Amino acid sequence: MAKHIGIVACSAEGAALCYQTICKESAEIMGRHNHPEITMHTHPLSKYMDCIYKGDWNGVASLMLSSAAKLKNTGASFMISPDNTIHQAMPEVLKQSSVPWLHIAEEVTRVILNNGFKKVLVLGTKYLMTGPVYADIFAREEIRYLIPDEVSRDQIDRIIMNELVYGIIKVESKKFFLELISDFRSAGADAVVLGCTEIPLIVLSAESSLPVLDSTRILARAAIRESIS
Repeated sequence: MAKHIGIVACSAEGAALCYQTICKESAEIMGRHNHPEITMHTHPLSKYMDCIYKGDWNGVASLMLSSAAKLKNTGASFMISPDNTIHQAMPEVLKQSSVPWLHIAEEVTRVILNNGFKKVLVLGTKYLMTGPVYADIFAREEIRYLIPDEVSRDQIDRIIMNELVYGIIKVESKKFFLELISDFRSAGADAVVLGCTEIPLIVLSAESSLPVLDSTRILARAAIRESIS
């Protein structure tokens, strides 16, 4: 029997994409219309952002653990969180959690290593791009990575928080992302990590000049494998 997946959600669009991916792609393995049991819980995004704006990562961990406790009570066997930024609180979450978690950056790193990428561009919220979530794991695995300059980071963050979390896709925002990726291809990047679970809504693989590492779908596929293992 497949293990029950608990989704600790943060923002709606990324969590929805992760949920849909699990349901759709499980059928290819488990049979028509079949997928693991899934339960999702989220506190309001505003509660997470209040903590993040203050740099209160223990507060973020408390919210994640609160969701995990509710999900465990529904029978979830393990947890995933389709939000890269709040993984900064994962060390504290893992100290206190009574259930196992998959780590989104660990799963993305596994794909990077399996594909032999040498230098990756990381895109996400400004907290993610300058924070330790990917940097620490990449350092351990000796993966080189690039991030945009401060002006571009602020623009990416604005698009994510003002547009993508509401499912708004603007032509000019798509153009900004695709041109940025192209610039980093010229600078030597050989793949791009979509390190915000909403970016896959606006950066499509077929449109990107670099191979796309879609953290949302990578995590979803890892959850399927874990569920049926």
